[in-house]
Amino acid sequence: MKLELLQISVRFINGIPHLYIMDSNILSTEVAVIGAGPGGYVAAIRLAQLGKNVVLVDKDKLGGICLNYGCIPSKAMIYAAEFLDKIKKSENMGISVGKVTMNFNKMQEWKDGIISKLNNGIELLCKQNKIRVVRGEAYFEGSNKLKVADGKNINHIEFEKAIIAVGSKPVELPGFKFDGKRIISSTEALYLNQIPKNLAVIGGGYIGMELGIVYAKLGSKVNVIEMESQILPGFDNEIVNVLQKNLDKLGINIFLNSKASKFENGKVTIESKDKGNLAINADTLLVAVGRIPATNSIGLENTKVKLNDKGFIKVDQTLRTTDGNIYAIGDVSTGPMLAHKASSQGKFVAEAIAGNKGAYENIVVPAVIFTDLEIATVGMDEKEAKDNGIKIKTGKFPFRASSRAMTRNATDGFVKVIADEKSNKLLGVQIVGSEASDLISEAALAIKMNATLDDLALTIHPHPTLSESLMEAAEATMGKAIHILNPK
Repeated sequence: MKLELLQISVRFINGIPHLYIMDSNILSTEVAVIGAGPGGYVAAIRLAQLGKNVVLVDKDKLGGICLNYGCIPSKAMIYAAEFLDKIKKSENMGISVGKVTMNFNKMQEWKDGIISKLNNGIELLCKQNKIRVVRGEAYFEGSNKLKVADGKNINHIEFEKAIIAVGSKPVELPGFKFDGKRIISSTEALYLNQIPKNLAVIGGGYIGMELGIVYAKLGSKVNVIEMESQILPGFDNEIVNVLQKNLDKLGINIFLNSKASKFENGKVTIESKDKGNLAINADTLLVAVGRIPATNSIGLENTKVKLNDKGFIKVDQTLRTTDGNIYAIGDVSTGPMLAHKASSQGKFVAEAIAGNKGAYENIVVPAVIFTDLEIATVGMDEKEAKDNGIKIKTGKFPFRASSRAMTRNATDGFVKVIADEKSNKLLGVQIVGSEASDLISEAALAIKMNATLDDLALTIHPHPTLSESLMEAAEATMGKAIHILNPK
């Protein structure tokens, strides 16, 4: 008779002892983090800093969608296309150049090099913080156990707590199935081998507009098809109107109140309420109609985790799911689908698991759209404030009145401030223009600190800078603007 020695471990889960047979394919950890995007890897690092044993699981490269197929590659391409465009438009500053060309493959290599450096940086951070990284697709076998398969090996991970941070995926429209070549998502749009001659974009939201502008600057003829009555649905009309003027300069056609019904033989058929049925040329069709949480294939049915009717994971004020052992952050959870929100939630949940009490605040989350012009918002807009019964006052400062904007040849756009009419409390800030993405952080801090218009207006800003526009807009809201005519 053959005797086999088994290693047995005893672990306590919710105060109840459990016996486990230990083998090479079973890992035991305090916290399992599923998804190594900007929410997951940040949560894992913070947990390790707090003394927790952590396993980080991901089926792809560290950094998730944001680093590898979203935020970072798109912003690299946006910058390269913007730089090219500025060179072409530099004659009014006395800069004359010959024929300017774009080596698209070289640009892609540059972009990929940035991603590689950031990937390596996250790998090093995980190593230094003694985080065990397991590659493969995670699947819940229960409320305290995961199966992770990478195509060759299967590992089982037993955990006390878990954080779901698996992110989101592009929405696929019926009749427009992604093939990665002719019909593409935003992922493939960042890794094309050549610049499309004719690019059609279904969806006038931020993803469609960012990528549409990139390829227009690189030489594509771009047509955008949007079902709503304006691009960037839900955004302030004043902001959209400023952006629209730049789109016209770039030669981008926008079909509003329209939908694409067919794509074949190099043409997209459009059904338009305004223009009737028509067909446009397109050798590539980008479908960018939004993203949905990637919650349908990770075994949540084997846990007590519940979803809402849109596929998002239900969480309480501490981001704990309906299963007491499991938390959810980022795109699968509450709030806007933004990388910085995911990172914020990751740190919050890590500290909650370590014993810190409190509720997650999801109010002051700035949002940025890296179009040309850039758009950045934080807090309430005018409609939201009025819908909440708040009497408001607003003020604007146009960049055409900014000396710094003039010296940068970037005078389009404005800063708008929304404040409580009675208390002067700052409620929201909207910026459209150059460097809006960097300017919005001061506004976010001000709202977070419950600042008033006086706080913003009396803060001395360096001159000449674009940041002065926030001070000037606050003064305009109070009827005290110095550098604009008739501020009220």
